[in-house]
Amino acid sequence: MNILSIQSWVAYGHVGNTSAAFPLQRLGAEVWAVNTVQFSNHTGYGDWTGDVYTGAQVARVIAGIEARGAFARCDAVLSGYLGDQGIGTTILDTVARVKAANPAALYCCDPVIGDDDTGDYVRPGIAELLRDQALAAADIITPNRFEVQRLTGQDCATLAGAKAAIAQLQTMMAPTGPRCVLLTSLRTDQTPADAIDMLAAEAGHVHLLRTPLEPLAINGAGDAIAALFLFHRLNTGSARQALEQAGSAIHGLLARTAAAGSREILTVAAQDEFVHPSRHFEATEC
Repeated sequence: MNILSIQSWVAYGHVGNTSAAFPLQRLGAEVWAVNTVQFSNHTGYGDWTGDVYTGAQVARVIAGIEARGAFARCDAVLSGYLGDQGIGTTILDTVARVKAANPAALYCCDPVIGDDDTGDYVRPGIAELLRDQALAAADIITPNRFEVQRLTGQDCATLAGAKAAIAQLQTMMAPTGPRCVLLTSLRTDQTPADAIDMLAAEAGHVHLLRTPLEPLAINGAGDAIAALFLFHRLNTGSARQALEQAGSAIHGLLARTAAAGSREILTVAAQDEFVHPSRHFEATEC
């Protein structure tokens, strides 16, 4: 399995490509990582050093990969945090060229915009680019609850509201693709106080996975779950199985991180969770 992953990169800690690439490699995927930023650490610390790359800089790296004839062997493109709108344009152009070389390739868009505790943390115009252009090219999307509400304008406080928002998102996605949606970090009026939910929807079916809520606030988990879900969806062809396997792995990763009291997600120390999760959670159709 070959995955072109276009995301941010940090030297210290694990977010973006440093959170997504290693789990994919641990599962046996070949990852062609293209970095959209190079930062010292993630922005959750409040200060950092480094640079945001331009769309032209990212495009030059991708052109070198394409020159190797790799696009015909690319199974999926995965995108995450966009440093600026030019990078978004480059990603969409890349997706079109990959699909021209391999029509079976899928595009998984993690529409990173923000979260409940931060609001939007991307540059102006990025949310609109994701809503108006990226979703239309995407086969799989992996937004959190905040991002779903931001993209659709629909309230996800109830399970019915979350399902309605997912249905709206599916109408905004690539019409020829599976229109597969993973909704993460979901808390509704039906979610127990000590739990967290995820929903996966495809082909008229919606499945819910509920796992224990770990006592931590961590960066990079969304990048990891997007990568894991993409891998298992490609590997099994089933959104439900992908939800169960990715959700079980990410719970194990977060549980290990919480137990260690780590400020950074334990991507390396807890790597066995990606292959053999400590606990297996089963999804239910809803």
